[in-house]
Amino acid sequence: MNDSTNERLSTKVFGKWANHRMAQVVGSLRFPLHPTTTNTIRLFLALSKRSFQRQLTYRTATLAGLTTNVFFGLLRAAVMVALYGQREEVVGISLQAAITYTGLTQGVIAYLSIFGWYELMDSVNTGEVGSDLLKPMDYFTFWLAKDVGRASVNFVFRGVTVILIYALIFDIVLPASLGQWIMLGAVLILSWLISFAWRFLVNLAAFWTPNALGVGRFAFGIAWVLSGFIMPLRFYPDWFVTITHLTPFPSMVNTVVEVYLGLLHGPALWAALGQQVLWLVILVGLGQVILRIGLRRLVIQGG
Repeated sequence: MNDSTNERLSTKVFGKWANHRMAQVVGSLRFPLHPTTTNTIRLFLALSKRSFQRQLTYRTATLAGLTTNVFFGLLRAAVMVALYGQREEVVGISLQAAITYTGLTQGVIAYLSIFGWYELMDSVNTGEVGSDLLKPMDYFTFWLAKDVGRASVNFVFRGVTVILIYALIFDIVLPASLGQWIMLGAVLILSWLISFAWRFLVNLAAFWTPNALGVGRFAFGIAWVLSGFIMPLRFYPDWFVTITHLTPFPSMVNTVVEVYLGLLHGPALWAALGQQVLWLVILVGLGQVILRIGLRRLVIQGG
């Protein structure tokens, strides 16, 4: 048996094994929040730590991003001052709160990757998805672990830092009680989880088209408006606000802003929190369904 025959035989055997393993991966997909083993937890923490360390190496990019966020935040604050004119309050939002809103929304840009996130798409296009699927962790949780590190760095250096700079320039609004701070922490975590679930779902378009970037740009562009990032949702007509709440986007930004500013109280506050949980469950579940379909298609093309 010559070398060429051996090579073809090895390739055929490996190809069958790879397709068999991919089929096992597809069949083993589960809801990503199932109880994890100790090894899976360790792997999750290791991936998050590596992602955190990797993000820290981008010092120049982080500084440039922070500078850009602050600069455009100040421009948006100036627009708010001009819009308010002599009025002290509009639809229950004071000028002080409106200025704080511009700082908050600029601060969550990198934390939530509002302007776009295409790493999963890139991994599909380059073929790295094959090795990612063979890791001893379901696909959603694998990417979630990586996003924990990315989001953590950006929350501190491009989120908290923006608010601190704003506090040096303006008399911003701060949460008035410990309970409000605790609720703010809860909605911030949920907003990130919802944002990730949405980004994950959008990136799955790469399983159907090699040029899914256009799909991503359209999807993320819609989120800018409907989430309350461009302008506070309370500034829009009631019919438009009603439409936005039929989508997950207000749960990403608007809920965080209104909890921070103290605009939500009592039942309204708990309803907003419940809406976040509901959208998280819907997006994660939908992502798992689409992922199953996409992986079966990927296996067929590769087999």
